[in-house]
Amino acid sequence: MSSVPAITLNNGVPMPQLGFGVWQIPDDEAARAVGTALEAGYRSIDTAAVYENEKGTGQALADSGIPRDELFVTTKVWNSDQGYDATLRAFDASLERLGLDQVDLYLIHWPMPEVDRYVDTWKALQRIHEDGRARAIGVSNFHPEHLRRLIDETGTVPAVNQIELHPRLQQPGPRSFHAEQGIATEAWSPLGQGKDLLQDPVLGEIARKHDRTVAQVVLRWHLQIGNVVIPKSVTPSRIRENLDVFSFELDGEDLRAVEALNADSRLGPDPASMNWLG
Repeated sequence: MSSVPAITLNNGVPMPQLGFGVWQIPDDEAARAVGTALEAGYRSIDTAAVYENEKGTGQALADSGIPRDELFVTTKVWNSDQGYDATLRAFDASLERLGLDQVDLYLIHWPMPEVDRYVDTWKALQRIHEDGRARAIGVSNFHPEHLRRLIDETGTVPAVNQIELHPRLQQPGPRSFHAEQGIATEAWSPLGQGKDLLQDPVLGEIARKHDRTVAQVVLRWHLQIGNVVIPKSVTPSRIRENLDVFSFELDGEDLRAVEALNADSRLGPDPASMNWLG
């Protein structure tokens, strides 16, 4: 059994607070990387249709021998499949590639406000949840105004909003809105997608203080402020290292030092203007 603590989503479903992301991992490498993560103790795996690695991810889940009820599998509907009927078809295709008859969490990948199909897409997710084929439903990259519209027009509060979040983009406004609404905040690119953040001198000093790596300090910060986090790596030693963050704790001074690093600096697109259907 995994030692990763779980949070309880707003519909009562438990979700591991730390999982394994597979963005940018080719399908033919996904089975090995996910298999390594499962062997290390991860039980939550985050993929998406657009990552084109659902098949490899599903193969690793099947090969692991881990009981299905111990796994938490997330995937997402891509932009070009938004709309009620298209989303239902896309979900069926994702299940087939994963080799599953149910996912634990299904997300809308981007709101695409100018395209304006996300409410109809959300209604398809409601149907999928009502049919028992997704234990929980949520969104990714939604601003508070997008979330408010979903809630107002459908009456269903997303269980999760997965957003870009790291020490240089801490998103206090969205996190506060999520907390008010009972939405779990999940961080993508939690380590900032590169070496720049991992070479930050402030984080380096905190890491030396705790005899940990900078990546472990950043992941620990996420956990202590309440985020769900999904680091990605294809290196076995780093996959294991990223999971070893539960035996130390950052103190108040550490947390304030990390908070001071916020620069509202995005690495990915702004959801307000990201309307790409490709």
